[in-house]
Amino acid sequence: MRKSLVLTLLLMSGTVALAGNKQKGTTTLKDVQPAGTTEKSHKHLQYDLSFVTTSGKDYTCRTKEGNKVKATDIPVGTNITYEIDDNKGKVKTSSGKKFDCTVVRVAEASTASK
Repeated sequence: MRKSLVLTLLLMSGTVALAGNKQKGTTTLKDVQPAGTTEKSHKHLQYDLSFVTTSGKDYTCRTKEGNKVKATDIPVGTNITYEIDDNKGKVKTSSGKKFDCTVVRVAEASTASK
């Protein structure tokens, strides 16, 4: 009985700790850069989306391989809604386009702009 109680408390505390990594908010898309090239086996170009979160972190999030993304769908300077959970991200543009992405870089916003 005591072991199961301790195990339950440990699992609950671990879940709470993991939940703290999730961030949501709205910001302006700072930059969009192509990542890699297209080939026969990689038909769709990936993009690196750069933005600063409300917590003061500068994120670069790479769109998923295999997702058909057009550069015209993600204009720089437009508002986006983001959701970051550890190294996974979701971005939604003001025009309603949604992209799943992987976080490839994180920096403090003050040092990233220098």
